[in-house]
Amino acid sequence: MWLLLFGAGIAAGVSGTIAGLASLFSYPALLLAGLPATAANVTNTVALALGSITAVPSSRRELAGQAATVRKLGTVCALGGAGGAALLLVTPPGIFQRIVPFLIGGASVVILLRPRFRGATAGVFAASVYSGYFAAASGVLLLALLLATTSGGLLRANALKNVLVVITDVVAAAGFAVFGPVDWVRAVPLTAGLLLGSWLGPMIARKVPEAPLRAGIALAGLGLAVKLGVDAFMS
Repeated sequence: MWLLLFGAGIAAGVSGTIAGLASLFSYPALLLAGLPATAANVTNTVALALGSITAVPSSRRELAGQAATVRKLGTVCALGGAGGAALLLVTPPGIFQRIVPFLIGGASVVILLRPRFRGATAGVFAASVYSGYFAAASGVLLLALLLATTSGGLLRANALKNVLVVITDVVAAAGFAVFGPVDWVRAVPLTAGLLLGSWLGPMIARKVPEAPLRAGIALAGLGLAVKLGVDAFMS
């Protein structure tokens, strides 16, 4: 079990810091390790909060000059993450299940087509609420919003996304640690793998040309949207 979760953590860290798809690996691994859905969800968020922190120093080159944006959107993400965590603890499970595939699919199309919009605040808040509730692919939503509303290219937007995801997850995880059914035994190896994978991810992203990286992120997001849609509407 520990080896499974450690390996899943590495894969989640790399994919999360590059594409925002950490939970594609971490959440199913927790289910395979025997956790029920709600416990897997909150344990996943706690592990992501602790294990993704290494993405911040690893992304420092791309974060240069973005301190003001981090402060502004980080506050928004903290509020949204707290709200999403509260929703998870007080609402019936699965309330977002049927809309999540459309959110992720739409975000993937935005990443691929590169439209431009004004103002990221409202969208970032909504994405952080979702992230606090259910972390799967929330990074894709944030990355799409940042690419459409900020300048500087994919790597700078991705680095900003990494910081905002950490802020959101830390706030949500604080609530789950006190009030949620966190499985700390399973969180430890997953977090250890995430620490390594999250450090490696930004370094790998720098070595991949932007166009194929953007296309790969979008296609992976669309694939996840289809899978979640099948799970939501066909099961």
